[in-house]
Amino acid sequence: MFFLVLSGIFWLLMTLNETYEKELQVAVRLVDVPKNAVMTTSMTDTIIVTVRDKGFTLGAYLTSHKIQPVDVSFDDYANNSTGKVVVPTSDIQKQILQQLYGSSRITSIKPDKLEFYFNFGRSKQVSVRLAGRIIPGKSYYLASQRFWPQKITVYANEKLLDSIQYVSTVNLNIVNFEDTVIQTVALKSIKGAKLVPSTVRIGLYPDVLTEESTEVPISAVNMPQGKVLRTFPSKVSVRFTVGASKFRMIKPEQFKVIVDYNDLMAHPSDKCNIYLRAYPHSITKVHLDMTKVDYLIEQQ
Repeated sequence: MFFLVLSGIFWLLMTLNETYEKELQVAVRLVDVPKNAVMTTSMTDTIIVTVRDKGFTLGAYLTSHKIQPVDVSFDDYANNSTGKVVVPTSDIQKQILQQLYGSSRITSIKPDKLEFYFNFGRSKQVSVRLAGRIIPGKSYYLASQRFWPQKITVYANEKLLDSIQYVSTVNLNIVNFEDTVIQTVALKSIKGAKLVPSTVRIGLYPDVLTEESTEVPISAVNMPQGKVLRTFPSKVSVRFTVGASKFRMIKPEQFKVIVDYNDLMAHPSDKCNIYLRAYPHSITKVHLDMTKVDYLIEQQ
């Protein structure tokens, strides 16, 4: 047992005397930040440093607290005109090398630079929009949608802030739903901007689609003075698809069905063409029951 333990010690000493590379995590702290500065993007708080040295030395780094956090001064790197801070790895490397033993060498640092954005409280409120696939179930449609809050606050530099008119949710995939959907969703991030809050609650309200109809009077347009056009029938049925909850708000006066006298004179016929010229925006699949009717032109 003695010789077994002794051989193990010799093997360990020989192994630790070899040269290795090891990734070490080094904390990074941002200091000297003005009280009125708002960080619009977060800066990584840890960097990965690959160090090359003997196994004994690397073991000392791992088992002790020799490598202390690196302090990055806001004032040294902040560009107030662009609202951006960029810290090159060469500056980080200098601070870390001061803490390493003389035999150690740094072979790489990740990430290759530290970058974040800030401003001094400049902000505005913008609305939220849905993004992605929002498809209700068969025979349903999306009657309405709500956001809580309806507007969010965006912090960014002046140029970026002027270009932001709204923010979108991340791409959603909500399909085949037939009942109200309430979810908390994240907002799509914008580089250089801070969104407050970064999540919102959405409400999706589907409604059943139903096929309905209404009787609409036929009117004549471009009629010469002294002449009157009468159609038979005087009204025509207009069929359409609408949400069940909105049907009671549909009125016949919201539709307009016409006969164009100029068209009638250009293409004389026993029957006149009728056209649907106006209808509510809340309905779909609108069509007339008939497209031609009998007519009579009277001289007053």
